[in-house]
Amino acid sequence: MAISDVPEGVGTATATAAASVQSDSDLRLRRKSSATSTGGLFDAEHAVRYSGSDESLNGKSSDENKDRETNHVASDNAVANDREPVADVKYAYRPSVPAHRRIKESPLSSDNIFRQSHAGLFNLCIVVLVAVNSRLIIENLMKYGWLIKCGFWFSSKSLRDWPLFMCCLSLNIFPLAAFLVERLAQQKCISEPVVVLLHVIIMTVEFSYPVLVILRCDSAFLSGVTLMLFTCIVWLKLVSYAHTNYDMRALTVSNEKGETLPDTSVMEYPYTVTFKSLAYFMVAPTLCYQTSYPRTPSVRKGWVFRQLVKLIIFTGVMGFIIEQYMNPIVQNSHHPLKGNLLYAIERILKLSVPNVYVWLCMFYCFFHLWLNILAELVRFGDREFYKDWWNAKTVEEYWRMWNMPVHKWMVRHIYFPCIRNGIPKGASALIAFLVSAVFHELCIAVPCHVFKLWAFIGIMFQVPLVLITNYLQNKYRNSMVGNMIFWFIFCILGQPMCVLLYYHDLMNRKGEVD
Repeated sequence: MAISDVPEGVGTATATAAASVQSDSDLRLRRKSSATSTGGLFDAEHAVRYSGSDESLNGKSSDENKDRETNHVASDNAVANDREPVADVKYAYRPSVPAHRRIKESPLSSDNIFRQSHAGLFNLCIVVLVAVNSRLIIENLMKYGWLIKCGFWFSSKSLRDWPLFMCCLSLNIFPLAAFLVERLAQQKCISEPVVVLLHVIIMTVEFSYPVLVILRCDSAFLSGVTLMLFTCIVWLKLVSYAHTNYDMRALTVSNEKGETLPDTSVMEYPYTVTFKSLAYFMVAPTLCYQTSYPRTPSVRKGWVFRQLVKLIIFTGVMGFIIEQYMNPIVQNSHHPLKGNLLYAIERILKLSVPNVYVWLCMFYCFFHLWLNILAELVRFGDREFYKDWWNAKTVEEYWRMWNMPVHKWMVRHIYFPCIRNGIPKGASALIAFLVSAVFHELCIAVPCHVFKLWAFIGIMFQVPLVLITNYLQNKYRNSMVGNMIFWFIFCILGQPMCVLLYYHDLMNRKGEVD
């Protein structure tokens, strides 16, 4: 309480009025300093907060800071109520206020680059790519004309592709056969060894039959690749269906015997064999079978239509790049292993850029657009079809993130079963790479009718790259050395080389046949 010299009773009102005037004067002064011109170089709110934090650092009481914040809110309210603030920056951002308070990294430094949003730089890259590539496309069309031909993708004699189409339709018989086997196993009409044998026969026939059809028919390349991909997908689904049901029967028998199981072995869904669950699994965008899946409430028809339009556009872009750019490059090249080394390097580097565009379009069309469209149509809830593989710091991270359906299948039916049977982790990972390499080779070599093992060698070459990039990542923490190695192999050395090798082997085969 302040001591006043004014006699009580006479000066109380006067003192109160004087205090009120002084308070109003202080408030106006604070408004002057905080509610300055909003279009100035220094923001008023920023200046007041800096002053408050500076005084707090110098030992000022928290009550004064609260009073300052209250006055700042009052000034903001005055501005909001269209009361014109007095343009006075006398107390706004004084020279004595420190401008440097903390240790900070530059936004593009290696320690801070992933903590910042780079949306603006991404938009800039899109604009530059559109501008540069539009000019290149116009120059290419002016110089070479329209080079797109459909003979490599679609057969000129469409009737010779009918056997592949009929083969694709007939593959639905094999899931039905697997369902009958599982139904008999559930009813205990056949023993477990017989169940395993029947499943092995079904899977072997399911894979061998399309391979023989493709090799016997002189079909178009795209038709053969499509049938092989569909064959591989059905085969992987059949393996998951048989393996999962086998495991569920084993857990059911253990529960009936009263054996104590760890929590991780408790089945989330009851063991049932129904045609409905198998039919949904065969059309769902997953390779791992379970009796029930997370489902979305409804189908967004407008969203599906927009994704279909994107799918058509990007598929056309991918075909245009292949026919207009990649085909002329590979046609005007020599075999990379049978000629001038410098010339081969020049062809590979020239092919690398359109190859990256095609690969990214393929990834976006299949893993993002098509799988999401399929998931939306069947109301499949888990849509983690890929992760941010472009940020992979090691080759191992890339293979774990870029194709999640296959990765989950490998972990569930190859990697951990090997570990449970006493195989070391390194050997289990090597077996998973071996299986992946075999499927990559078959999907390319069978439609091309060329078995040179280039795709197999390319996948197995990833194993030493995994060791190298893991070593570099452990030695140089938080570095992007592994990511740069991955992009170099991805863009320059790996895929363009495989494209040239398979193209020349395919052309040599056609020349021999002719």
